[in-house]
Amino acid sequence: MFSSGCTKLDDMKVKLGIKNTDFEYIKQGKIEKIVIQSTRDQGFRFIVTDKKAISELYDILSNAKAATTKSSLEPDYVFEMIEGNKVHKFSYVAGLDKKESGNLYSDNKIYIVSKRIDNDIIKSFWTIRKPKDFSEVYYSSIIDALSQYLKGKEGNTNVGINLRDDVESGKFILSTDLEDFKNNLNNKFKSVKIADKDKENYDVWVTIKTQGYKSTLYKSIITFWDKNEKSEKKFYVFDKYENGRWSIKVSEEKPDGF
Repeated sequence: MFSSGCTKLDDMKVKLGIKNTDFEYIKQGKIEKIVIQSTRDQGFRFIVTDKKAISELYDILSNAKAATTKSSLEPDYVFEMIEGNKVHKFSYVAGLDKKESGNLYSDNKIYIVSKRIDNDIIKSFWTIRKPKDFSEVYYSSIIDALSQYLKGKEGNTNVGINLRDDVESGKFILSTDLEDFKNNLNNKFKSVKIADKDKENYDVWVTIKTQGYKSTLYKSIITFWDKNEKSEKKFYVFDKYENGRWSIKVSEEKPDGF
């Protein structure tokens, strides 16, 4: 009777559009493993074979709502659900949970998926320690370096920031955070853009190289290359979490202990 009641409830949810039946192949135990790959760090890839985790993913996906349009943001991960010789492949934008656009999509299906995938699935398989308040520390350090470098000379100088080559931090960069960073850049600077290519179109090219991180320490080198002057300037980032807050320190001189 309990099983019958659950079935009727699920049928009602399907009719109301609250639940879908597109992922029943997961419930039926046909999926051998799920491969989750970061789109920004090819080395950040893990394989899910745990039956409980796969079942949890089914619960999340079966409650996803169908959408007509997908998010305009770049996907953060690619999910490949392996069913024998068949692969169910989906792109996923993390941290997005909006009504108007889908954050999980294949070639012919689009869904709005709960952020539970981020918290219950992806984060549980991380074997690395993400720096505390990573987005705040990472992007604030870049803005601080830009402020110092461009002081008194922004004008018509076109500045391109390349985040794509920062291999050590790529796994932590999410499209939703990038969108906030872009808006912040637009508010603070007139001619600074995130540009992972077309280096030749910018007067100044900025690269970030993360040197190390812990939950309470972040280090990186931010390099500015001036195409016209053919000159290079480096800034050293040495951020520490002390007394309940982050201290953002960006300087031209290499600090002690860097």
